[in-house]
Amino acid sequence: MKKRLLSVLICAAMAATLLSACGKKESGAGKETSSQETNADTKSSGSEETKSGDISVTFVPKLSGNAFFESANVGAQEYAKKVGGYSVKYDGNPEASVANQVAIINNAISQGSNGVCVSSVDATGLDAAMKKAKEAGLAVVTWDSDVSGDARSLMVSQGTPEQLGQMLVDMAAEGMEDPNAEGITYAWHYSQATVADQNSWQVAGEAYIKEKYPNWTNVAPNNYYSEQDAEKAISVGESILTAHPDITAIICNDSTALPGQAQAAQNLGLTSKDVVITGFAAPNSMKDYCRAGIIERWGLWDCQIQGAMGTYLAYWLAAGNTFKVGDKIDIPEIGTVEVMPNTVLDPKAYTADDSGVVLLPERTVFDINNMDNYDF
Repeated sequence: MKKRLLSVLICAAMAATLLSACGKKESGAGKETSSQETNADTKSSGSEETKSGDISVTFVPKLSGNAFFESANVGAQEYAKKVGGYSVKYDGNPEASVANQVAIINNAISQGSNGVCVSSVDATGLDAAMKKAKEAGLAVVTWDSDVSGDARSLMVSQGTPEQLGQMLVDMAAEGMEDPNAEGITYAWHYSQATVADQNSWQVAGEAYIKEKYPNWTNVAPNNYYSEQDAEKAISVGESILTAHPDITAIICNDSTALPGQAQAAQNLGLTSKDVVITGFAAPNSMKDYCRAGIIERWGLWDCQIQGAMGTYLAYWLAAGNTFKVGDKIDIPEIGTVEVMPNTVLDPKAYTADDSGVVLLPERTVFDINNMDNYDF
């Protein structure tokens, strides 16, 4: 599958790194704005704005040490230096848990941060902490994985469940000799059912399989979960392969599960000729497995630009700007984004004028032919 990466460049200083980007400039991209300039159609009125030079944003990953989140932090830090007017504090924990993220959000409040930008480990588990932050006057934004719509202002999403679920299934199908053959079996391996984004991709992927590949059989309808633990991802991966020795494909919609599943296959002496393994992960975490013939293709979006956008929007809100669904926001050197309703991610989602979603427009697929063009 050939995918074209987005051609957005955050700045000249990041040009070498952003050869890996999945973003592309949209009309209006490259517009330079000062740190005091309002970039949306609406602006808060009558409120005392924080001086932009004093604004700090706490950037919270699901867990620290993971290539995806560390790369997103690189994008956020470099972009903040380029744009100016705010600083980004990356604050994570090597163990992905609600308790750890709640502690980080509470620390951000007590330490005087002006905003938080969080990739949530649980769809609702952080709601109380995020609402507390909002009530304390912090700008509250999510990225990568969401909380409830009434617990934050903006979400920077990598795509709709339909886009990402279909992408995962298509990558699996492309690794098969004949995806329409009889007897094809598969399973899903990711973090946990309570992670909103990954679970929604699995649900959308299942609907797509039912429609396009009714010959496929899911051998583990309850899915396999490894809780974003690198060692557990390997042991769970080995369990899948030993419990289902003839399985056709394993889909890993998690950047910890995918390298763990690939390592499990390698430990058992299996290659892509024996089982199709695919999913989402940063390219650098999978290159060695691709060279070794364990995996043929996998995908991702530009986590660096996603990190930059999420932290910038937290800063933008903390500076006193407001929005309503349908507004467009100019993000310096990235482009104009539209605030979409939360229902773009979930038809049953909370709706309000002051709670919305900004989408990244594209994703990409990596393979042996293009993976060395990217360094993140």
